[in-house]
Amino acid sequence: MDPCPFCRIIAGDAPATWVEREEHAVAFAPLPGSSLAPGHTLVVPVEHADDLLRIGPVPLAATVALAQRVARAMRGALGASGTVLLQASGADAGQSVRHLHVHVVPCWPDDGTVHWPERPSAHVFVGDPHAALAEMFD
Repeated sequence: MDPCPFCRIIAGDAPATWVEREEHAVAFAPLPGSSLAPGHTLVVPVEHADDLLRIGPVPLAATVALAQRVARAMRGALGASGTVLLQASGADAGQSVRHLHVHVVPCWPDDGTVHWPERPSAHVFVGDPHAALAEMFD
């Protein structure tokens, strides 16, 4: 199996355009040709975890906190009037790299894009989905 591309970047074995490096999380530019907007940044936990369900609370908290600081920097440095956080866990959600990561995408009034699903899911769940979720916490 190929080594995780994000682990390779974190280890210094692959090039990256760094935004920030901290003990538990790092931020860098997406791979060339995959940027959604000027300044689009990936925030990644240093510890390898495949997805949101497999990460510990400390690296998760550090990743979210760094994503917040990156969003603030986008407003200050780039004049972004908004930001979108994108995170997919699992292949069926569109996750392409099996290392938890958050895309922080700056937005402006004139960017002509919307980072939101175009249509709701076609999946049918029999019963009340929120009641089923709540039962998992009992």
